Amino acid sequence: MTESWEPQVAPRAARPAPKGFPVGLTIAAAIAFIILIGLGGWQLWIRLPQKEALLAGIARAEAAKPVPLEPVLDGVAFGRKEEYTRVKVVCRGLARAPALELYDLRDGQMGSRLISACHVVTGYYNSILVDRGFIPGTVIYRPLPDTTNLDPVEVTGVLRKGDKGNFMTPPATPTRWYLHDAKAMAAALHADPPVAPLFLMAETSTNPDFKALVPAPFALNVPNNHLQYALTWFGLAGALAGVYGAAVFKRMRG
Repeated sequence: MTESWEPQVAPRAARPAPKGFPVGLTIAAAIAFIILIGLGGWQLWIRLPQKEALLAGIARAEAAKPVPLEPVLDGVAFGRKEEYTRVKVVCRGLARAPALELYDLRDGQMGSRLISACHVVTGYYNSILVDRGFIPGTVIYRPLPDTTNLDPVEVTGVLRKGDKGNFMTPPATPTRWYLHDAKAMAAALHADPPVAPLFLMAETSTNPDFKALVPAPFALNVPNNHLQYALTWFGLAGALAGVYGAAVFKRMRG
């Protein structure tokens, strides 16, 4: 009796079961996505309007004729917003007035800005702080203060608000400041109160004999790249979403 032969078929390998939903990956991707969208929104809706306002203010100030400071400060006392107003005032003794040094970086060079008080007479304020300009860090010499010197100095400049610091701003010291802080600086200079809440950023020299002190009311070549920054952050968020979606699809298919 002849036995029949049948081919042996190997059993088909079982298809692996789909893996579970990646909860940990989803949480990490969601956090990163929110951060990227937040950075893009901050650039688009906060930093971009701020920079546009700065550039518009600079253009307005550069095109305006200077007006007397005292009436402008009276308007500030009643709530008028006078930032970027171009003004002129006579400050007695400003050339040799006591000064605070504010750290600054200008055109890639570290240095200091000199801040002094100017006595004014308005309906409300008795003083305003004057940002007299920039001194490179390589210059060590400073004119000695002389409070008996009351020679008049006519200053033309632009009114600016102070700075807002953050958790990374170093604390001020008696020899180094890091923010245009009108209240604290006025106290350190013993300026006659009340002191105007704006700074006068000098455009003209407050001490012609001190050539190293260069009036610098605005930063040089102010860039405005915040729209590009926003698009970059949004693009990274979109790329992250695409990579996450592909990874989840592949995982769920097994």
